Amino acid sequence: MSDHNTYEAEDIQVLKGLEGVRKRPAMYIGDTGKKGLHHLVFEVLDNSVDEAIGGFANEIKVTLLNDNSVQIYDNGRGIPIDDHPEFNRPALEVILEHLHAGGKFDKKSYKISGGLHGVGLSVVNALTEWLQVEICRDGLLYKQKFSRGVHVSDPEISETNQIQTYTKITFYPDEKIFEFNKEERVFTPAIIVNRIRELAFLTPQARFELHNKFTDDTHEFFYEGGIKEFIAYLNKDKQPLHNDIIYISDSAKNDDNEDVYCDLAMQYNQGYQTNVLTFANTINTIEGGTHLTGFKSSLTRAFNSYIENFMEKKYKEHVLSGADTREGLSAVISIKLPNPQFESQTKIKLGNPEIRQIISQIVTDKLTQYLEEHPETAKKIVLKTINAKLAREAAQKAKLLIRRKSALDSARMPGKLADCSSNDPQQAELFIVEGDSAGGPAKQGRDRNYQAILPIRGKILNVEKARLDKILKNTEIQAIIKALGAGIQWSDEGNGTNGDTEDSEEGDEEEDFDISKLRYHKVIIMCDADVDGFHIETLLLTFFFRYLRPIIDDGYLYIAVPPLYKVSYKNNKIYVYSDQEKETILNELKTKYKLSNTDSIKVQRYKGLGEMNADELFDTTMKRESRILKKVTYEDYLENDLIFTKLMGKEVLARKKFIISNFDEVNVLDI
Repeated sequence: MSDHNTYEAEDIQVLKGLEGVRKRPAMYIGDTGKKGLHHLVFEVLDNSVDEAIGGFANEIKVTLLNDNSVQIYDNGRGIPIDDHPEFNRPALEVILEHLHAGGKFDKKSYKISGGLHGVGLSVVNALTEWLQVEICRDGLLYKQKFSRGVHVSDPEISETNQIQTYTKITFYPDEKIFEFNKEERVFTPAIIVNRIRELAFLTPQARFELHNKFTDDTHEFFYEGGIKEFIAYLNKDKQPLHNDIIYISDSAKNDDNEDVYCDLAMQYNQGYQTNVLTFANTINTIEGGTHLTGFKSSLTRAFNSYIENFMEKKYKEHVLSGADTREGLSAVISIKLPNPQFESQTKIKLGNPEIRQIISQIVTDKLTQYLEEHPETAKKIVLKTINAKLAREAAQKAKLLIRRKSALDSARMPGKLADCSSNDPQQAELFIVEGDSAGGPAKQGRDRNYQAILPIRGKILNVEKARLDKILKNTEIQAIIKALGAGIQWSDEGNGTNGDTEDSEEGDEEEDFDISKLRYHKVIIMCDADVDGFHIETLLLTFFFRYLRPIIDDGYLYIAVPPLYKVSYKNNKIYVYSDQEKETILNELKTKYKLSNTDSIKVQRYKGLGEMNADELFDTTMKRESRILKKVTYEDYLENDLIFTKLMGKEVLARKKFIISNFDEVNVLDI
């Protein structure tokens, strides 16, 4: 037996085949939770898209099957099934059972590829309980089954008269690897829809379908207009600043004299949120990379140059920062390049150093040309960027004021904050409570050791309709920021789609938010169970989503669920959280005590938290052992962005349409 203090040859462990993937799956797919599960689907889907990019496929289908398996189909060339010359086994087996085996290394089979590493399909194979492959090509129909990285059946090969070629892969994730309840639906349709929609915008030559066998729903995605239609989708409930969508398409040579293609579509709207999405070989690089930094620098350069050369003298004193030029911007940057260097197998950030200069030069040249040829549009955009600069400078002053007043000691906390005695963020909880009437009972009833109470007055500012300078002057928002202690995401990088703060260009403002300084790891919104309460809750959620989203992403934001009713009979006091539960309790009491409908079971409807005394509020809504909390999460950033825009933004017509189409689902209405 080895001594723990020695390090000898016998201590070296060699993992054969795909054992390393099963041993450390997170290295290849990010994690073993929901994200990793869906990454399996996307790895296979990326291979199908590569066939479409190469011009070999125009139909891609994903099917969620009733047994919780998933199937991906494309009508491309079909994975090769002839014997590999080195292994003397079918090429399919080599691809599925060996890392770094594939047709994407020599640039003959694929000039452009998102599934670069030759590990995607083998990783999926390694992490599935079973995987079945069906391939049609060369007049043959080929079927084979695999399990946990190795084949468990010999190939079934039969002749076919079918002319069309295709690949069909069906798999079920390994319950020994992933965290999921097999009694529930394993894959989330909304997550897959979001990715398929992206791919359809980026791959206009292919039609995509999602078939959900649980609900018998089918979704089709086909966008001949490509990323210009993507911009129209992102801005559909916003007020465009200019009607036309700016579109740039060009290519340039890299250091190896290979073509790099850049497609860019962008449009400004009259709002203040920024939505910049970047893709490399159709992979959503959610943390940006060199293509994003190249775009940012070119945007700043082009608009500053336009001010200097074409704007009136009174505007020439303004020098824009990067954040100024991106206020209210929706943009999609899609590049295609050979040999992309992603940060990891999960491909969240592009690292090719030469791409920054290539993209910067293309966008600077083409955008400058567009601005010169469209002076009316150019002036509208430039005036918006100058207003953004003035607002940013005002916001800086407000932010500095907050900084000076937001030391962590409770003596400098907001006056209405009743802080807890614990200094351990993992134990501490902050209840953001609607109004002083509810704040009083909450302060009296809380556990002072770990529960802090911050009452807010009325409805906070709707941040969807305000610039940051106005937001930072709002008293209630100032109180929340100070109490939390982590600052605020005050640049456009707070949108969660493309951070890339490591490579900010000159003049960019850094984010002022630091999650490590968050003073409470449970931030709980506690509002009345009426229409006003729901409105305040929505305003707070809008603020957190737009400017404090890491608190949501790290699982620290919750919504308290107060009871709707107290049902009393004799010595029975039962707190009820829904109308359905109330009816059940009433029937149970009537049956137990043989009551008629006229006997005086007392039902009290709580419309406000202030109607409860301190003990009731603590026992029902705040006590760890008995309370109900809803954790705030989201699965599809773009859909959430659109819903906040629709419900809280400037465009009234979109909101009216939403209300009219959903009025029959309203179950709480105060008149």
